[in-house]
Amino acid sequence: MRGPQVMQGYWNNPQETANAITADGFFRTGDIAIATEEGFHQIVDRKKDMIIVSGFNVYPNEVENVLASHPNVIECAVIGIKDEHSGEAVKAFIVLKDNGVDQEQQKSDILLYCRKQLTAYKLPKVIEFMSQLPKSTVGKILRRELKDHV
Repeated sequence: MRGPQVMQGYWNNPQETANAITADGFFRTGDIAIATEEGFHQIVDRKKDMIIVSGFNVYPNEVENVLASHPNVIECAVIGIKDEHSGEAVKAFIVLKDNGVDQEQQKSDILLYCRKQLTAYKLPKVIEFMSQLPKSTVGKILRRELKDHV
């Protein structure tokens, strides 16, 4: 994007400025957007969060939206993890409403639920249940902390 309201660079950091601002003055936001049929743009995810499974792009928000619609999921987050066969694989961190349910059975139920709505390469290969997800002071889930958790 470019305009008078967009930053001109990072303070005293010419290298980061060069990485973020193109030669003709456009700011690289790191957002991934799609053009809708109505001619609008919709931001679907962040480039740095995208997971590449066997050459296919997996947007974490898409997988998270499906997981979050499961009746026993309070909240969730998805990251990419290394996989020797596909380069990366999808890992889901999930907080359950009912922790008393058998976790292996719960994983099976969640995967079955996801299979009905996602293509195979978008399915979580690993599911980890947590009591809570790491969040910023404003309540945003911190995927980078989940990546450090792996």
